[in-house]
Amino acid sequence: MCLFSGFIQSNLSLEKKENIIKSMLSKIEHRGPDDSGYFVDDWGAIGMQRLSIIDLNTGHQPIFSADKRYSIVFNGEIYNYKDLKRQLIKKGYTFQTQTDTEVVLALFIQQGPSCLNELNGMFALAIYDTKEHELFLARDRFGIKPMYYSKAPHYFAFASELKAILQFPYIEKELDIEALDYYLTMESVPAPYSMIKSVKKMMPGEYMLINQDGFIKTKYYDLRFRPKETNGSIFDKKMELDRLLNDSVAARMVSDVPLGAFLSGGVDSSLIAHYLQKNSSSKINTFSIGFEEKSFDETSYAQKVAGHIGSKHYQARFTTKELLNLLPKITDKLDEPFADASLIPTFLLSQYTRENVKVALSGDGADELFAGYPTYYARKIGEYFPPFTGKILNPLAQILPVSHKNISLDFKLKKFTAGLKYPDDLRHIMWLGSFDSTQKQKVLSPAYQFARKYNECPILEQHLRNCDTEDNWERSLYIDMRFYLQDNMLVKVDRASMYNSLEVRVPFLDHNVAEFAMRQPAELKYKGKESKHLLKKVALLHLPEEIVHRPKKGFGIPLSKWIKEDLFDLFNDYLNEDRLKKQGIFNAEYVQKLFRNHIKRKQDNRKLLYTLLIFQIWYDKHFM
Repeated sequence: MCLFSGFIQSNLSLEKKENIIKSMLSKIEHRGPDDSGYFVDDWGAIGMQRLSIIDLNTGHQPIFSADKRYSIVFNGEIYNYKDLKRQLIKKGYTFQTQTDTEVVLALFIQQGPSCLNELNGMFALAIYDTKEHELFLARDRFGIKPMYYSKAPHYFAFASELKAILQFPYIEKELDIEALDYYLTMESVPAPYSMIKSVKKMMPGEYMLINQDGFIKTKYYDLRFRPKETNGSIFDKKMELDRLLNDSVAARMVSDVPLGAFLSGGVDSSLIAHYLQKNSSSKINTFSIGFEEKSFDETSYAQKVAGHIGSKHYQARFTTKELLNLLPKITDKLDEPFADASLIPTFLLSQYTRENVKVALSGDGADELFAGYPTYYARKIGEYFPPFTGKILNPLAQILPVSHKNISLDFKLKKFTAGLKYPDDLRHIMWLGSFDSTQKQKVLSPAYQFARKYNECPILEQHLRNCDTEDNWERSLYIDMRFYLQDNMLVKVDRASMYNSLEVRVPFLDHNVAEFAMRQPAELKYKGKESKHLLKKVALLHLPEEIVHRPKKGFGIPLSKWIKEDLFDLFNDYLNEDRLKKQGIFNAEYVQKLFRNHIKRKQDNRKLLYTLLIFQIWYDKHFM
């Protein structure tokens, strides 16, 4: 696991290039503390920071081809690299290391960009051809590993993190108003945008070729729902999925350092822990954390699963004070505003897990593949409500008393009715997100209101052109794979884990598992009122029924309550009227109204206020 950066700019001295690449690497040292390396020549520079997982002794990067023509820096893991290596050896290739990175380089030399189709893993990579002065960049199918880039007529720069690429001295640091608009809705910045206008994110399943003639970007992978696999019994499908998940977990056990699994006690993480234990010759390590607030605590379920599968379980319960103390530390590290508050417990879980292992498996991706979120059922119900009903029902829902509990009934009803005024696809974005279009018009000052001439969320429309499902609600899976999973869940896990030098692997995002899930009929995913219907059939083969059928809980924190109490001073400071007026981005009077109504318990504005707070903290660090 390596984090990297690099750039192309030929009119700099070697000494200047070396100083720049060192500066860029210094910003990602926390993600790869075990080793560092770089290479510069007359055209450009590449470098890496390494977290050693495979081939601890000879995995130094950049890795060069035998003739020194090609060099590679690589972030991620390739789980089928041993099979690929054997094939390459038969063709006469001699390897210098035991790493998966060198296998990727050899495969690229033989096949070019088509080699990406043979890789099973999570990755972002850069390969530099010193002879032709050509740079090749690629990102994995689902965007598990990050890649930022910036291009101009006289340079091209790239890095695993925004903070590293901003060390490249020629990048202009200007706020992207369109990205801000999307952030206020989605609570994160969707690719290809970043909050800095001159910096973009590479899309999942994409590669780029950069040379002296220009810049070419190519999409090499996208999930397809068709052809649907309508033949075969439920039993056959259940057993096939069981095999695919077992194989995926077994493949992700390759490591030269200790590994374990996150265990929340939900279906997804419990299944992963089961397969990990099944394929292990000794007791595996599982990890969970809990909180004082009962409606946010799941540790009892995790303990039951650990006892059932026979793992060595590590569990800690944290106080409100310990969680709150983390907030400044986490927000200080954020590359971009990220307003999903579950980042805080995810960071804490990663920190706790890293005390014992260097690699952990998680259950991320299952909800998006097998329809685990309650918003999918909401979309089914919402089909019976025309848009005008939202204007009638939402004011009625606002009368309900405000609760501080996790995913309370009043919170769900208010969110549901507020989303009804939008078309089906956009409803889904609004149910998961923060500010809607009306609220954005009120919260943004006129100079920062991004004009939407045709629709509320054009990036959604652009993406859905590639969605080939014929089922209306199933489009939500595609939307979530593209936005919520890629730009929220995977970002959250990547940042929380790598800030603690922990590698997290996601077996559900093995492309064989994902493609199988997409091809199954929609009714096998969300059948009637039952979410994850097919996945739960598999889970019942291995887990207690009380675990499989228990209500879903998010990995949340009691944020609504904290804003009124422990975090009152922090919110009051960053959202005070004088500060907002001086900054000029937000309507100070409207923000203060949101804050007052929350404090007086007239409204639950936690998502809106937290989205603003995180942006303010980030903005102060980067622009003030």
